[in-house]
Amino acid sequence: MAPSLLHPPSHLSPAAALQLSQQAPFVLQSSPATVSSAPLTALFSASETPDLWLKYENLLLSCLRTGDEHAAHQCLDRLVARFGENNERVQALKGLVREADATNNADLEKILRDYDNILAENGTNIPVTKRRIALLRSMGRVPEAITMLVRFLGFSPTDPEAWSELADLYLSQGMYSQAIFALEEVLVMAPNAWNMHARLGEVQYMAASATGASDAESLKYLAEALKRFARSVELCDDYLRGYYGLKLVTTKLINYPPKPAVVKATDVDDFTVPTTPTVEKLNELATEKLSEIVRRYTAKERHWRGYDEAEIAAARELLAKDASQTEK
Repeated sequence: MAPSLLHPPSHLSPAAALQLSQQAPFVLQSSPATVSSAPLTALFSASETPDLWLKYENLLLSCLRTGDEHAAHQCLDRLVARFGENNERVQALKGLVREADATNNADLEKILRDYDNILAENGTNIPVTKRRIALLRSMGRVPEAITMLVRFLGFSPTDPEAWSELADLYLSQGMYSQAIFALEEVLVMAPNAWNMHARLGEVQYMAASATGASDAESLKYLAEALKRFARSVELCDDYLRGYYGLKLVTTKLINYPPKPAVVKATDVDDFTVPTTPTVEKLNELATEKLSEIVRRYTAKERHWRGYDEAEIAAARELLAKDASQTEK
C-alpha cells in the first residue's frame, strides 16, 4: 500500500519517505499559500479541508527526512500563518526545522535555550518538552534526557510513547531493571501490544546475559523473557521478532546448567522455571514458524512480503546456525 500524507511518516522506510516528500510541489501548488486564521472564516473556507493541516505537518516531516528544507519551510510557514506563533504544536515544529538547519553545536545549544524559555512560560507544553528531550538525546546528553523525561512523566504518566522512549534511554545506559520497569508501564496501558511484549522479552534476555547478574537472576530473566515472547506470538501469530526471540530464549534455557523447577534466592523473588519438555516444544514451534516465514517470504507469496529484509536475514542465519549445531 502506498504511503499516505494522512499518516505519520516516522516509521516509513527512506524510500517511502522520499515518495511522500516528492508530493510537495503538487500539495503546495494545489493548496492556498495563505488562509485566514479567523475561526469562522476557516470553518466555511472551501479550500481548507479537515485533512489539509495534517498533510502539511506530515509533508514537513517527510521533507526534513529527505533533505528538502525548502519545501519543509513552506509547510511550516503555512502552519504558522494558520495557527499562530504561540501554538504549542507549531512551536515544536519550528524547533524541529531549526534543528535540521543547525550546522554546529552552538546552534543546537541556542535552540535548547529557546526551548527552555518556552517551557519557563508553560512547563506543561508537551510538544516542546518532547522536542527538547529528543534534542538532548541526539546531542549525546542522555542523563539529562532521562531526567527531563522522568519529570515529563510526572505530569503526563499515561503516555506510552514516553515510557517506551524512557526504556530505550535506560537500555542505552545498561540500566536493565529500569528499562524493564518502563516497558511494563507501557504494557499496563497497551496490554495487547505484541511488539511491546517482544521488546520487553528482548530486554529481559539481554539482562540475563549482563555482566554481574547472578545465576538466579539470569534464570529469572530468561523465564520472564520466555513468557513475554510466548505472549507476543499468541497475540500475533506471524510476528517474526516474537518467534526469533522465542527461539533464542528456549535455546538458551535448553543449554542452561541443570536447574530446579523453583529457584529460591535472597536477591530475587521466587519464580517457576518451565519444564524442559515444555521449553523444547516451544523451541520446535519457533523453529517451524521461522522456517515458514523465511520460506514464504523468499518465495514472494502474497501477504508474506511485509517483513523487513534485515529481520528475514537474521532469522535465516539463526536457523542455519541451529541446523549446524544439530548436525554436530
